[in-house]
Amino acid sequence: MCPQSTLNSSKALEGVHGVHVVPHSPFEFKEINQHGDLSTSEATAIGANQLLLMQRAWQQRPSCMRPIQCSLHGDQHLLETVANVLTSLPFIALGLQTPRKNLNTTLYANSLIGVGVASSVYHSSRGKLRKYLRWADYTMIATSTVCLSRALRDENPKLLMVASALFLPIQPLMVSAVHTGMMEVAFAKRVVKDPKLRMAHNVHKMSSLLGGVLFIADDVFPQTPFLHAAWHLAAAVGVSTCNKLLE
Repeated sequence: MCPQSTLNSSKALEGVHGVHVVPHSPFEFKEINQHGDLSTSEATAIGANQLLLMQRAWQQRPSCMRPIQCSLHGDQHLLETVANVLTSLPFIALGLQTPRKNLNTTLYANSLIGVGVASSVYHSSRGKLRKYLRWADYTMIATSTVCLSRALRDENPKLLMVASALFLPIQPLMVSAVHTGMMEVAFAKRVVKDPKLRMAHNVHKMSSLLGGVLFIADDVFPQTPFLHAAWHLAAAVGVSTCNKLLE
């Protein structure tokens, strides 16, 4: 249709009652340069949306990927503090009983003693210092898992050990999870070769399962007394079975 006929049709329609002719087409085409790239404003908007999505994904990351949020509140009452301190002492006893055959096993034994000391000091503390002692408590636990993993396997990848050392101060829970998993695999392999360890392995599995449940319950129900002390005991039983692997 030629432009002149289109203009005439528009004028004719304007005379019809109830009809309004739009002077421009409702369909607009964005101008794209010869390379087909988006405009600067559109690229900026897309980049901002991607950044927002990344920020939301980072905020929803699991707790093991988050830095420790240290609480300033103490145990619920004095009796619970006493229970938490007393149930921290078995880790010191386990460290003293751990075989010290070489440097790696000696480091692991000393780390267990450190776990008991750090836990006792943390639960005895109050005030602003408590948040730093809680960080020391979790970091010491992660350190003991790294030492145990190294004591069981001298051939651990160097990259893994370097990464563990870097993440240890900021993500101790993640480091603990990784090296605990490695220990569980090593324990299961040893049982296949040495059936005499089957009883210790069964006790280890039950105590680890119970300890995991108590750890989650303690986080979900922080007002419930003695849950943390119960987790101490379950963890101590699990650690005692690991000493069988070092004999």
